[in-house]
Amino acid sequence: MNRDIATVGRTKEILEKYGFSFKKSLGQNFLIDPNVLRKIVSFAELKPGSGAVEIGPGIGALTENLARACERVVAFEIDQRLLPILEDTLGDYDNVTILHQDVLKADVRSVMTAYFEEDQDVMVVANLPYYVTTPILMKLLNDQIPVRGFVVMMQKEVADRLAAEPGSKEYGSLSIAVQYYTKPEKVMIVPKSVFMPQPNVDSAVVRLTKRDKPPVEVADEDFFFTITKTAFAQRRKTLLNNLTSGLENGKEKKEGILAILDSIHIDPGRRGETLSIQEFANLANALYPIFAEK
Repeated sequence: MNRDIATVGRTKEILEKYGFSFKKSLGQNFLIDPNVLRKIVSFAELKPGSGAVEIGPGIGALTENLARACERVVAFEIDQRLLPILEDTLGDYDNVTILHQDVLKADVRSVMTAYFEEDQDVMVVANLPYYVTTPILMKLLNDQIPVRGFVVMMQKEVADRLAAEPGSKEYGSLSIAVQYYTKPEKVMIVPKSVFMPQPNVDSAVVRLTKRDKPPVEVADEDFFFTITKTAFAQRRKTLLNNLTSGLENGKEKKEGILAILDSIHIDPGRRGETLSIQEFANLANALYPIFAEK
C-alpha cells in the first residue's frame, strides 16, 4: 500500500514532481492531514459494497481513502492538469474512475447508471471547491440523484446556513432548500491549518441524509422555491414588500397577496427569516393558484 497522499511531505513531493501550481480560480486547497480524511470517510458510513461519488479529487488524497473503504469511486475533476497526477497517485486502485468533466454541466444520473448497480448504496463524499459549493449542492439535490446522502466539506459559514433554524441570521432560502431534501448535521469543524495552501477561513464537514419524502407537501416545487428565494431577496424588507416587488405582477396582485397572508395567519409585516418551512409551504400553496394563471 502506498504512503498516504495527504501528508505534507508526500503532497509537496507530488506537486514538485509535476510542477503543479494552485489555481485560485478553481478554489484548490488540498488536505494534508490523513486523520481528517479518515474521519470524513467514516461519517459516510460506507460498506464494502458501497459506491462513492467525489467532486474535485485534487491529487487523490480523499479518493484513496474512499477507494479503501468501498467498492467503487467515481470522481469528477475539471482541471486537466490533475489527470496525469491522479493516474499516478491512484495507480494501485482499480476501483477508481476519474472523469474529466465539470460536475455542474455533467449528467450525473447517467454517470451513476453507467458505474453503479441499480440499488447500490452510494454516497457523495467531497471536499467541495468553496466558490461553487452552493451551485454544486443545489444541482445534485434538484437532479434527485440516487444517493443515500452527502458528506461534504465546505466553508464553515456555508455549513452554518445549511443547518440554520428560522429566526437566525444564517437562515435563508438555501437552508430551506437543503432541509426540504435532506436532514443536515454539522459533524466536524476543520481548521484552515490542515490545507495546502491555507484558505482564509475554517471549514466544516456536513452530513446531509436524503429524506424519503420532503417534510412538507407543496403544490409545485419550483413555485415553492421561487417563493422562498423571493422572501429573502432583501432581508431587511417585509415579506409583503419582497413578494410584491419580487414576484411577476406582484404589485398588481398586492391585494390578493394580502388577502392570502391574512387567510393563512401570516403577518405581512414579518420578515422571511421568521417563517418556518411549513409556513413557506402554506404560503406557496395558497399563492400558487393566483400566480400559476398566466
